[in-house]
Amino acid sequence: MIVPMKHLTLLCIASEKEPTLEALRKLGIVHVNATDAPESDAFLQAEARSEEAARALQVLTDAADGKPFIPAKGGERLDEAVLTSPLPEIRPGQAVADVLTVAAQRQSLAVFADELDAAEALYAPYGAIDPKKAETLAESGFGVQLFKAPPGTEDAVREALAKFDGNVVGKIFSRDGRGVYGALVAQGAMPALPDGFAPVAMPDLSTAELRKRADLARARIEALNGILKKAAPLLENVKSEAGRRKEEAAFRNVADAMQATDAVAWITGWLPAEKQDTLEAAAKASGWGFLTREPQPGEAVPTLLRPPKLFRPVVELFKGLSIFPTYEETDISVPFFCFFSIFFAMLVGDGGYGAITLALTLWAWKKARPGAAKGWFILLTCFSVATIVWGVLSNCWFGESIGFLSNPVSRWLDNSPGGADEHYHHIMLICFTLGALHLSLARIWNAVLRFPDSKFLAELGWAGVIAFMYCMTCSIVGIFTPPKFIYYVLTVSVILIFGFTLKKSELKANAITFGMLPLNIVSALGDIISYVRLFAVGLASVKVAQNFNQMAVGLSLPIWLKFIPMILILLVGHLLNYAMAGLSILVHAVRLNTLEFSNHKGISWAGYAFKPFKKTM
Repeated sequence: MIVPMKHLTLLCIASEKEPTLEALRKLGIVHVNATDAPESDAFLQAEARSEEAARALQVLTDAADGKPFIPAKGGERLDEAVLTSPLPEIRPGQAVADVLTVAAQRQSLAVFADELDAAEALYAPYGAIDPKKAETLAESGFGVQLFKAPPGTEDAVREALAKFDGNVVGKIFSRDGRGVYGALVAQGAMPALPDGFAPVAMPDLSTAELRKRADLARARIEALNGILKKAAPLLENVKSEAGRRKEEAAFRNVADAMQATDAVAWITGWLPAEKQDTLEAAAKASGWGFLTREPQPGEAVPTLLRPPKLFRPVVELFKGLSIFPTYEETDISVPFFCFFSIFFAMLVGDGGYGAITLALTLWAWKKARPGAAKGWFILLTCFSVATIVWGVLSNCWFGESIGFLSNPVSRWLDNSPGGADEHYHHIMLICFTLGALHLSLARIWNAVLRFPDSKFLAELGWAGVIAFMYCMTCSIVGIFTPPKFIYYVLTVSVILIFGFTLKKSELKANAITFGMLPLNIVSALGDIISYVRLFAVGLASVKVAQNFNQMAVGLSLPIWLKFIPMILILLVGHLLNYAMAGLSILVHAVRLNTLEFSNHKGISWAGYAFKPFKKTM
């Protein structure tokens, strides 16, 4: 169900503004309207502190998990004194600031090392360059000028160098696809370079010193990585601090949203209707005033979903997909959960993959940190079990059928290689039947909700159209011949749709709806056909697995040479197929619920979640 809401206006004495918000946060039952709050300096400072803690938490988490350090593009110029200064420490009481200091120093060192590498690469074609030696020559009256000429001009460069008089000596050091590299040494004034020669400035440091400093910078980066890794025990402290700062920023945001006059302050929000008595008791104890009312048409009311307990984990899936029905719509959690489980199983299409998913889920659940949300683990457990059940019914395990696990359902489905085309009709029949049931459920549900309004008859008409399109779809692919009475069902259904979709008072304002009805009726055929993706994607997954199995077993090698390549082919092939199955779930299982079904049910997914203002840390 979608929990009924009340609009709330809460009033308090202006001087009690912050204590009131503290009490309201402790109560934790009000969704505060704070999205358009002005941004005060206090809020901006709190938000900046929250972002700092979040960055520190991410850095420390990555270090604890052993993730490699990948420097960001750009950064502040390094103070080279850091290369020889003592290594920083991460203190328990200053963990956030110290972690950020280490991270900033590490980033600067990475940028510095990259700059040194680039400089070394620039001068590598000239060999070992030392600017101090050039300075010594200059003191003796000899100038040095590095140059670069276009690629492929080595002979022309030699001719140009030979034309200089005895006071100038030229030398080519190397050449590559980017150019010809060399230097001039002149006694006295340096002559002008020939046409096509580009002067190259002498480096500030020798190439040996550039390499030495780059190595030193990277060694220090490794030392800083070690410091972060050793600070892993402080992870929970930093996590708590990040949560506290985030809550402080949220509190400041709500405080900015609270309006006030000289004597009175007030704030608005949304309250679950069932919690009004709780708020009233708190208001009496704290001396607040409040006013509640029903939501008005057009108001953006937050959605608080409360499915039956057995299906409640599906809310985590909604959050993960960032989708919520609007307050005026219907909670479809139960059919979403049930059909998504079926779609998951059919799209993966393999009991072996389901068993792997179940094992990984149970392992991750066991290893999860205390307090971790278990909704996702429950979801994946249910989806994995559904996939195993489908694997049993279809007798498909890593793309192969096992003889002793054959059963009447698997023989009926006949997923074996080379099965007759008509055997595929059975699985397509299941797909189209699921589609018809799924979409009919949406329309009949709408009819029940609208009864006794006459519009419920239009919804029944749509259910009849879906039944007709189901028969037509099965006829198109040769599954069965539609019964004759289905044409009478279509006729009655179209009459109901055109006769009861709109009331007389709505005809003028919504006349375009009638123009769209023929197109919508025809599109119902496409909606039913869309469910064939369950067959196509599931079959593709099985065929890919079978091909990799045949490739591995069919290697023309002696058995003692065949074993390792065979295992590698099976691992790579099935891992790739497993990953593609996961992608197909995100694309197809989500689509069938959020598009085809939701369009017929009238779910726009334009809502937003109810998030009470409360203290969690």
